[in-house]
Amino acid sequence: RKLFEVCRRHRLPILTFVNKLDRPSRDPLELLDDVERTLGIAAAPVNWPVGSAERFRGVYDLRSRTLLRYEREAQGQYRAPVVLSSLDDPDTREIVGDNLYKHFRESLDVIREAGTSFDLTEYRAGRQTPLFFGSALTNFGIEPFLQALIDFTPPPQPHLSDSGVVSATDERFTGFVFKIQANMDPRHRDRVAFVRVCSGRFTKDMTLTNSRLAKSLRASRAYRFFGRDREIIKVAYAGDIIVLVNPGSFLIGDTLHSGPTLRFPDLPRFPAEHFGRIRSKDTRYKQFDEGVKQLEEEGLMQVFFLSAGRREPIIGVVGALQYDVIASRLKNEYGVMAEIQPVEYAAARWFSSADVPSPGGSNVMAVDRHDRDVILFESEWGLRYFERHHPDVVLLAESPVTRATPVSPHSTKSRSQPR
Repeated sequence: RKLFEVCRRHRLPILTFVNKLDRPSRDPLELLDDVERTLGIAAAPVNWPVGSAERFRGVYDLRSRTLLRYEREAQGQYRAPVVLSSLDDPDTREIVGDNLYKHFRESLDVIREAGTSFDLTEYRAGRQTPLFFGSALTNFGIEPFLQALIDFTPPPQPHLSDSGVVSATDERFTGFVFKIQANMDPRHRDRVAFVRVCSGRFTKDMTLTNSRLAKSLRASRAYRFFGRDREIIKVAYAGDIIVLVNPGSFLIGDTLHSGPTLRFPDLPRFPAEHFGRIRSKDTRYKQFDEGVKQLEEEGLMQVFFLSAGRREPIIGVVGALQYDVIASRLKNEYGVMAEIQPVEYAAARWFSSADVPSPGGSNVMAVDRHDRDVILFESEWGLRYFERHHPDVVLLAESPVTRATPVSPHSTKSRSQPR
């Protein structure tokens, strides 16, 4: 739901596929209502299911007014042929069955009269999601869904920057880092940055500027990824995704460009809701420090260090299941056994004021990896109490923009747990 909230806030187009119609399922009208309540936008059916489970007969395409029939093979096996026939074909009623046909026509009349009709402009504006039904396991209904992905996808859009709107047709290269991944190839321990090209033409070996660092770099190793496969690319254009080898120079949200300096807005980051103290269970502290640092760069977690008391890092995550992912990756990718013990914090808040009063109670002061001050609140009530009694202090749920700063004496190494 948090991801859907971000999509809605930024008006990102969403296509929806309702899966497993060959299994017992809720009424399609209930599913339609659930999609709208979950996404917070209108849902416009592109096709409509005929039955479900053992009575699943296919989906009806509302635009072409044809029935895509689902057929079952002998001995309970399934195949997914797509046979087109008119809904008014006499054979259709016989194949579907009188009772199922009547229920289907009634629900079809409801969505035609009271439902939302698909509108491409509304979809591209992020105010409507086209709805498809099918069964992915049997490959039924997937082809229309993928074809819609091709037909409905908008062209590269303009992007706002601190120096104005950047059009996809602008000549100079611009792009932003939206993902960082470590150990894509475990044999080489490489880190890569995924970059969305916003404008201009990217060419291999071109010189780019990272606006956060105000530093130039040469893009000598650029790739295109497909699953685990990678291929070297020599040219890319607006809308393309390129992958650059990351020698520690990139962070999520970094703007890369040629020509005059500009910066795109930072990417939103979910505030942490679960906190835990992480420590190494063996003596490989260097690998532990490196693993924690790189996983944080990926956006998998946020790392905090208490201003007083124990020096073991406190990690913040959105979901508690991420603890298992972190421990598993530290073990398999960095050879470190780590233990994460949940701690009683409910929220982390940054602030921009120079003088901040003591948080009081069980709330504590901490710093993040960039030495920015943070308050860790023990409960939501404690957070609201602090806001009521200190209205002049502006608390930030997301970390401030990261600027290039010299390395402080309180480096990651000095914050590691005692040797």
